[in-house]
Amino acid sequence: MQSTILIVDDVPENISTLFHFLDIHDFEVLVARDGESAIELIGYQRPDLILLDVMMPGIDGFETCRRLKKNPNTKEIPVIFMTALADTLDKVKGFEIGAVDYITKPIQQQEVLARINTHITIYKLKQQLQAKNKELEAFSYTVAHDLKNPINDLISMSDLLKTLYSDDLNHQGKECLEHILTSSYKMVDIINALLLLANVSTQGINLTSLNMEEIIYSAQQRLASMIEQYNAKIIIHKIIPYSYGYAPWIEEVWVNYLTNAIKYGGNPPIIEIGATKEAENICFWIRDNGLGLDKPAMAKLFTPFTRLHQTSAEEGNGLGLSIVQRIIEKLGGEVGVESEIGKGSTFYFTLKSRKENR
Repeated sequence: MQSTILIVDDVPENISTLFHFLDIHDFEVLVARDGESAIELIGYQRPDLILLDVMMPGIDGFETCRRLKKNPNTKEIPVIFMTALADTLDKVKGFEIGAVDYITKPIQQQEVLARINTHITIYKLKQQLQAKNKELEAFSYTVAHDLKNPINDLISMSDLLKTLYSDDLNHQGKECLEHILTSSYKMVDIINALLLLANVSTQGINLTSLNMEEIIYSAQQRLASMIEQYNAKIIIHKIIPYSYGYAPWIEEVWVNYLTNAIKYGGNPPIIEIGATKEAENICFWIRDNGLGLDKPAMAKLFTPFTRLHQTSAEEGNGLGLSIVQRIIEKLGGEVGVESEIGKGSTFYFTLKSRKENR
């Protein structure tokens, strides 16, 4: 299938040379003379790759790239900067705002062709992977949704047996029935986690101002029995309330972070919650007094089906932190952890301090 290249340059000679060279190599070529025209063109004809000049009238290449990367509809399109500048700082700036590569003028055509083919291949493989992931998520959602009714029936029937025939069962029978109920509730937790993961990927939301103290309180209420069981102490520092997000999802974030802090904190768990203003973001954090984590463990934390401590007696489905990451990234923020063996862990997430158009 023919790939489409957009050339953005204000020098006719550069455009002509690249146009004919790429046309010979069977690319469909689009042309824009400035950044604003390029952004408008991409709105109705999407290229597979953009060759973008840095020095142009109006908005320069850096600002053009910045705007493209800020738009969810265009942020994945690979951008290769074309420049006569040899300054390393300019190259670094380009990479920082999302460019995948740099070519220096005067342009060497075979080098350009090699770089274009490499990045278009990566781009199309990434698109294929994303399509497969969407198919897998849709399948997971369907399976999880269809499993809810039979598992709920299993729980209802087990409860009924426990109520009506408990006196007729011997000790082993009662243990088996309790095991069925416990396993069934675990399956419900897994199903709900899978459904939430799927919904985060597909559900449209409106961002609103969040009262984080109320959300944290609601999360604590949901975990009240667990907090009591572990005799956990939760210390809430001053929370900055002016952040934007989607309250139901943010509550799930706190439920997952609190659950991990309680399970893997000290004995008893002492948990601190707070927030820090960082430029246009608010960083919310939760600190525990647990054993701490080494770097290899931290690198795996937000991977689905990975548990914090494989040797721990605590059980879980390993989806909690991957749900946190999916939610926060969908809301335009970041997640992370800071930890040191013997000194506990601090998990955090960021949200915008002001509303942005999404």
